[in-house]
Amino acid sequence: MKVSLFITCLVDMFKTDVGKAMVDVLERLGCEVDFPKGQICCGQPSYNSGYVESSKPAMKTMITAFEQSDYVVSPSGSCAFMFKEYPSVFADDPEWGPKAKALADKTYEFTQFLVDVLKVEDVGASLRGKATYHPSCHMTRLLGVKDAPMKLLQHVKGLEFVPLPNAAACCGFGGTFAVKMGPISEQMVDEKVQHVEETEAEYLIGGDCGCLMNIGGRIERQGKSVKVMHIAEVLNSRD
Repeated sequence: MKVSLFITCLVDMFKTDVGKAMVDVLERLGCEVDFPKGQICCGQPSYNSGYVESSKPAMKTMITAFEQSDYVVSPSGSCAFMFKEYPSVFADDPEWGPKAKALADKTYEFTQFLVDVLKVEDVGASLRGKATYHPSCHMTRLLGVKDAPMKLLQHVKGLEFVPLPNAAACCGFGGTFAVKMGPISEQMVDEKVQHVEETEAEYLIGGDCGCLMNIGGRIERQGKSVKVMHIAEVLNSRD
């Protein structure tokens, strides 16, 4: 099965190990992974800020970059969902509308692809310790991926899973929200860190690097010892 990696800006610039882990897991499961070099930002920051027309050139670039791909897989529910928004953006465009829908239909978040397409729940990972999981807003509420991460984590050998109190609450990142509404975002992430601490977990796991960078940064500044990991890194672990 041929899979094209939609790496996302945050993974490309800040969390490259997440991308490497994702490729390792996919290749072990028999996938042929490629990386279309024409990919750039998917346009989400500007689109979510209301600049729809200004976002279209970036969207068209992404549509073109993945036009020949069989499957497009991303380590971010948020960015994967952005591709699902493309058909509505180009709904009245006879040229780009069908192309946008084709891209949306073949795009999957990483755990969603493993469970729903490859039909795999046990990837042979092992990681000893107590962990909790933060379900990101876009991944769960918009993309609708809720069960796949849990199914995969349940099969990680040695991992003791502890539910996160008030897990559905936003961590305060929200892309440009954290920039525009800094004081409110800070209070939200403080509450999230408090709940993580209540679990006494050694690991905080998530599926979106934006959330993990936000929560992880606050954990580090507060001097906590919790290790933050993307689920791709967990699934690639051999402890």
